[in-house]
Formats: sequence, structure tokens, C-alpha cells
Amino acid sequence: MDFQIDFKSGVPFYRQIIEQVKYAIARGHLEPGDQLPTVRRLAVDLSVNPNTVVRAYRELEIERVLDTQQGAGTFVSNTRPEIDQLERQRMLDQILTDLLARASSYGLTLDEVLAGLHQRKEEKP
Repeated sequence: MDFQIDFKSGVPFYRQIIEQVKYAIARGHLEPGDQLPTVRRLAVDLSVNPNTVVRAYRELEIERVLDTQQGAGTFVSNTRPEIDQLERQRMLDQILTDLLARASSYGLTLDEVLAGLHQRKEEKP
């Protein structure tokens, strides 16, 4: 699992980590029992303060999404996370903002983007 931080999004870094973990679990990219990177490793990889990672992991533990075992590491729990409507909307807004900004930088219109999305939807069962 590759975590990424968008330093320009305005979304707090710890929230970005939380959303990415939940999304990876929901999509099946992380399974119960999978080990997450150590706090230090993830902080170095993302170029963030370790306290940021601690905060994200702690909130995910409170929600019973992660289990931390002293001396062994942090693991995905058996509890499947539920993404509430507000969080889903926030994720969608971020995806759409990124998509439209990138499309605009290539000179694509909104109609072309929508047509491409409709075509892609028809291609995938």
C-alpha cells in the first residue's frame, strides 16, 4: 500500500492517512491481519511529523479499524470500516477537483470528461 500526502489539498495530513487506510480496506487492498508501516517508516516516507501518523493510527484504533500490538506492530482489524456520507462526499470532492484540474490542464472540456466517464462506465461491468 502506497500512502501519499497532497500538501496542497487543505485536508489535514492525518485525515488523508485515515481516509487512505479506510479506502484501501474498503477496496480490499488491505485485508484483516495485514501489517501497516511503522509510525517512523510512514512519517519518513510521507515527509510528515511522526505525531501526524500517531494521530491517524490512534483514531483508526478508536474506530476499531486498526489493532496495535506492543512490539509487533499495527495491523488491520477484523472490523470493516464504514465511511460516513460526509467523508464520502469529501473524498468525492477531492477526486473531482483533481480530475477537473488535470483535465483542464490538458485542454479537455467538461463535456469531454463526462463523455469519457460514461464510456468507461459502459466498458466496465
